[in-house]
Amino acid sequence: MAEREAAPQAAELPLAEVTARKRSRLSAVWIIPIIAALLGGWIAVQKLLAEGPTIEISFASADGLEAGKTTVKYNGVDVGRIESLRVAPDRQRILASVQMAPSARDWLVDGTAFWVVSARIAAGGVSGLGTLLSGSYIGMQIGTGSERVRSFTALAVPPVVAANAPGRYFQLTAANLGSLDFGTPIYFRRLQVGQVASYKLDDDGRGLTIRVFVNAPYDRYVKTETRFWQASGLDVSLNADGLDVRTESLTSILIGGLAFDTPADNADAEPAAADTTFELFDDQMSAMKAPERGSIRYVLHFDESVRGLAVGAPMTFLGMPVGEVVSVRLEADRRKKDVSVRARVLVAAYPQRFLDVLADPQVLTGGSKAITPALRKALMDGLVARGLRAQLQPGSLLTGQLYVALTYVPQAPKATIDWRSDPPVFPSVKGSFTDIEARLTSILAKVEALPFEAIGKDLQQSLATLAKTLQDVDALVKRWDGELTPELTSTIAETRRTLVAAERTFAGAGKAVAPDSQLMSELQATVVEVKRAAQSIRVLADYLERHPEALLRGKSEEAQE
Repeated sequence: MAEREAAPQAAELPLAEVTARKRSRLSAVWIIPIIAALLGGWIAVQKLLAEGPTIEISFASADGLEAGKTTVKYNGVDVGRIESLRVAPDRQRILASVQMAPSARDWLVDGTAFWVVSARIAAGGVSGLGTLLSGSYIGMQIGTGSERVRSFTALAVPPVVAANAPGRYFQLTAANLGSLDFGTPIYFRRLQVGQVASYKLDDDGRGLTIRVFVNAPYDRYVKTETRFWQASGLDVSLNADGLDVRTESLTSILIGGLAFDTPADNADAEPAAADTTFELFDDQMSAMKAPERGSIRYVLHFDESVRGLAVGAPMTFLGMPVGEVVSVRLEADRRKKDVSVRARVLVAAYPQRFLDVLADPQVLTGGSKAITPALRKALMDGLVARGLRAQLQPGSLLTGQLYVALTYVPQAPKATIDWRSDPPVFPSVKGSFTDIEARLTSILAKVEALPFEAIGKDLQQSLATLAKTLQDVDALVKRWDGELTPELTSTIAETRRTLVAAERTFAGAGKAVAPDSQLMSELQATVVEVKRAAQSIRVLADYLERHPEALLRGKSEEAQE
């Protein structure tokens, strides 16, 4: 009964349903490792951002470098440090791993330069003295490129010009470097306005290309017609114009330098563009020389000594330079039966310097005429017909230097220009100094050749004859005393007085020309002194030509001995 009653109650009860509990994908156990990983990553990123990029710099030598100590500085501020040093695989370079500061990340681009800063003495002065106590460090100059770079090659020498310095670069071509170096100063009107940035030998080995930097605002004075020249040290030149001494400054005397200027005729030229190429001249004189519109070469023949005539010596016309000597050598003269040797001087003449003023005015005013070769020949032939000749003249009696002068020679023998020769032969005459020397030698030779002893004997004989004549006259007067007319007596007295005066004159002349007389002694001494003076001048000129420095320092002890 009880079982039947319990069954309906059980049927009325609801059935239990099993519901699966949803589980979380991330267990609470993993929260702490995840947070730790995130913190670690954040710390790593912060560390990387704090340390900055790592770069590699290649050095020729590790002198002065030390891993963990040597720093990289930009304008005196530390921006990196060397972490390690190792030898390159080719064993030619040293590779340094450098940890840079985060702020330098954007500076590591194409054109950025590194170099070792240490105590250094260069043309620009003394630098890096502070490294004597603190040690060497690596200097840095930020490039202007946009491409990021992580490998660099250190410069052998520090850059002379800062990357952001205002101014312009120019190129100079030269046959040799002279005393120039990195940092050699550049002068404009004796004011330092720039420096030599770099130089390199040309590929053909025949010259050099020098890169110079002129600071702003002085770079605007470099124009298309500007001339650059070597202003190194003390420029001492000894030429036909005498002793010439030039220098830009005391600094240029010690370390050398360059200078530039623009000729007055080209003062209105346009400023030169950056990287314009100029020729570097040896000195200011050759740099500022006016360019010639054409030159004609002539050959000059001289039968006299050309000692003291050097290549580059000027050729003048009425004192104005119209050319220069190109070469001096000997040549056999085959015009005569017996072959002789003479001097052959090749000169380059610039006819426009004096032909322009002789030509028809229409030529200068743009008329239909022009200075043709035929007109030039006619003008030169006319000058030669009027007596124009080439002549050697002394530029300085002290140095013995000679130059060629085109001068009018009065009563010169007729001559013409030999246009058939190549180059044409221009007529010449002996130099005035040589002519004077020859005449002086001739006069001295004639004085020495005078027969003073024979003249003295003749005078003595003449004196004896006069004395006898006077005795005869006195005897005649005594014999005819009282019988002569007054007129005859007066004539005889006047004749006697004349004979007495002649006797006294001859007696004085005889004493003067006597071998042991004072006059003869003084004359002979004068001749000897003149010879010695001429010889001394020649010896001095020869010595100064070999040793021009004696004008400043005096004669050396060896030369004095």
